[in-house]
Amino acid sequence: MPWNFPLWQVFRCLAPNLLAGNALLLKHASNVPQCGEVIADITKRAGLPDGVFQNLLIGPSKVAGIIRDSRTAAVTLTGSGRAGTSVAVAAGRALKKCVLELGGSDPFIVLPSADLDAAVSTGVKARIENNGQSCVCAKRFIIHEAVYNEFLKKFVATMEALKLGDPMLESTNLGPLATEDGAATLEDQVKESVAVGARLLTGGKRADGSGFYFPATVLAEVKENTRAYKEELFGPVAVVLKANNLDHAITLANDTPFGLASSVWTHDKEEIEQCINRIEAGQTFVNAMVASDPRLPFGGIKHSGYGRELGVPGARAFTNAKTVSLHT
Repeated sequence: MPWNFPLWQVFRCLAPNLLAGNALLLKHASNVPQCGEVIADITKRAGLPDGVFQNLLIGPSKVAGIIRDSRTAAVTLTGSGRAGTSVAVAAGRALKKCVLELGGSDPFIVLPSADLDAAVSTGVKARIENNGQSCVCAKRFIIHEAVYNEFLKKFVATMEALKLGDPMLESTNLGPLATEDGAATLEDQVKESVAVGARLLTGGKRADGSGFYFPATVLAEVKENTRAYKEELFGPVAVVLKANNLDHAITLANDTPFGLASSVWTHDKEEIEQCINRIEAGQTFVNAMVASDPRLPFGGIKHSGYGRELGVPGARAFTNAKTVSLHT
């Protein structure tokens, strides 16, 4: 399980699997071991019998052996594509069921009939959620040319107005990134993209002083060969792309190895139907920010993984259908 939502991600897997009658082993991200211990304590105080949930304080090198163990029936991972590949290989070799929820580069499409003010305010919130460190954050803003200039002006102004600072203060809108490596990688992605033609409209480099602070950043005119276009940006950096028409917007939305979620802003019924049917993603939210809801299945396609968490499909992900034919 990942470090960016170290409690929620575990409980949303734990609860439905307990209901399905499964016992669980947790190997948490290596930089949040104490969160795993907190979860173990909560399950104990909640009255779970010994052994139904166990937190394993192990490194990544031990994971493949645990997956191979005959007592392990299946495995799920939420994390990076590299970690997902490693787990999928181990599970495949052992013929174990596997559910993967990996990265994302979610499109946020705005079409002419949209409520622009709502799209701007929601788009900013969707980009900076958890300081931009979420697989399901809106990352690529695909704006129809008819509203591009107006949206961009309002969007940049709103991003610039965000206050960067101590996350414990009520006045702060944007806190630090989790790790120095994360901040350095994000800065490199922005610098290299600007060097080959992207236009930096605000932000773009780490803030001075201590902490891994990175300001709200907006890139426009991003070229197809840039890192900002091709890679997931795990921090508060928004890529804004201009679409000539609906078909172009959907083409841009699908021009990514990821396929986790998407958000579409329009009041045109035909456009809504086209986006729902043609955008390559596990989820499409219309006139709303993508959100994780326990009632709804959550997961992606392509390099964003496979299988589903939450909802009825998530509750049944690690159960087996059994046919019984009884003749008396």
